[in-house]
Amino acid sequence: MTEASEWKGRVGDVWAQEWRRTDRALAPVNDALVARVAAQAGARPAILDIGCGAGTTSLALAKAVPGAEITGIDLSGALIAVARARARGRAGLRFEAGDAARWAPAAGRFGAMVSRHGIMFFDDPAAAFAHIGSLAAPEAPFVFSCFRDRAENPWVGALGPIFERFAPEALAAPPPPVGPFAFADPARVEAILTGAGFAAPSIEAFDFDFVAGAGEDPVADALAFFRRIGPFAALLKALDDEAGGAAAAQLAAILASHRAGGRIAFRAAAWIVSTRRNAGTPS
Repeated sequence: MTEASEWKGRVGDVWAQEWRRTDRALAPVNDALVARVAAQAGARPAILDIGCGAGTTSLALAKAVPGAEITGIDLSGALIAVARARARGRAGLRFEAGDAARWAPAAGRFGAMVSRHGIMFFDDPAAAFAHIGSLAAPEAPFVFSCFRDRAENPWVGALGPIFERFAPEALAAPPPPVGPFAFADPARVEAILTGAGFAAPSIEAFDFDFVAGAGEDPVADALAFFRRIGPFAALLKALDDEAGGAAAAQLAAILASHRAGGRIAFRAAAWIVSTRRNAGTPS
């Protein structure tokens, strides 16, 4: 389980180092989010990017919505440092390290909000979304993505034989209430949003290629990625050197079986959730 507090330290640091690979894996999701926000945002809005990571969604929105003032917020100072470096010299972009469940801008409210897989880590999601709603102008669109159930994500299922061998108890455990799959249940998503003052959402299934490896040796590239980020990385931390080496060898074979040309890709399953701040909700 990845908790919010971990993003301030180890997890955020790793993602800051691996932002190119994570951006590659989630690129289709990012494109879909940007297109939807750009279509709904209106002229010259203030946009909040929640869990902005290394700034990819914010940077893309700056191109798609000319004149927008975009603020990205993330728990990880390391990721914010990457985002600021990438945005250097670009007008209309600012990034802040902070907790979106508590943070507030110096003035004004946002005309649109977006999050690419950044909303599944709140310890108290009901309170967090109520606060986020208070940052939005009436009728402001809010578009975000999150993973569907882990059983619908072949990039997770491909790891099943490894977990059966080294950590079978993990396969039987229910998804935790905080973490990558915490918003897999659309009924839970709708209940949290409507309880926080948002309109009943549109929840759209979005399937995409999760590119884990590419380049001259895509298997090695994907193996390096999985060693650093995701459930396999968590498993390795719990194994000794011998078992870890055996698990890595097994994963390399699985990755090789998913090679298509110069890349390793798995199908992945997400939700794209679209809603609006209710006009009459108190701030």
